[in-house]
Amino acid sequence: MIFDASEFVFKPPVAVSRARRILIKPSACYEEPYPVSTGREILSTIIRGIRQVSDADILILEGTPGGDSIYPIYQALGYDFPRILLLDVKDCIWVEVDNPLPKPLAVPTFWVPNVILSSDYLITVAPLKIFQGRGHLSIMNMLTLLPGSKYGSDETGGWRGLYSLGINRVITDLYFTLPFDLGIVEGRQKFVGSNSLVRGESEDYGKVFVGEPYEVDYEVSRTLDIKTDYLDLIREARAGWEI
Repeated sequence: MIFDASEFVFKPPVAVSRARRILIKPSACYEEPYPVSTGREILSTIIRGIRQVSDADILILEGTPGGDSIYPIYQALGYDFPRILLLDVKDCIWVEVDNPLPKPLAVPTFWVPNVILSSDYLITVAPLKIFQGRGHLSIMNMLTLLPGSKYGSDETGGWRGLYSLGINRVITDLYFTLPFDLGIVEGRQKFVGSNSLVRGESEDYGKVFVGEPYEVDYEVSRTLDIKTDYLDLIREARAGWEI
């Protein structure tokens, strides 16, 4: 669904009221504020909505490309919410999870923080970002859940081994392996970058997109007429799985 950002109030799905542990994955691996990173304001709105229906544990989980501590970034972005546990991917216990696709596109198993598997409801919250003409939205946001030390580092900003396999193929595999329940793309502003994920131009847009992550990313891409390559791969993999 598409909402006017100025009037957006998070109304959690019924499943949230039954959850004991809710994990929120922001886009917060750099100190640059919104629209580069997920804004504190929308996280507050989401947390407030959850608290209207649930007293579940709420976790915020993020990691950095190079494996540096995430906590200085949390502090710089103002992530200081009461009764919310802030976690760093690199400090978690990692477990190897099988890709459920019969024919994985690139990665048959992923190392992921075990706290993801022990959470009852998963939310990915990303700013509306377009990089080199391609959408970087709620599903792409899942990449920094992977420990960079397991997949390489340096010039690719982490996950060198994954990029070498084709990052859109990897993201497609990750989408099926980590079935996030909800995707939110904050489009109060639209950020467009060409040579850097943190340097670019922004303009007011005034929308918030909410729904299942594939549906949300598809709706953003359709509405803005942008290409988001992993969506085609997800659709093809889903069709092949259902045959």
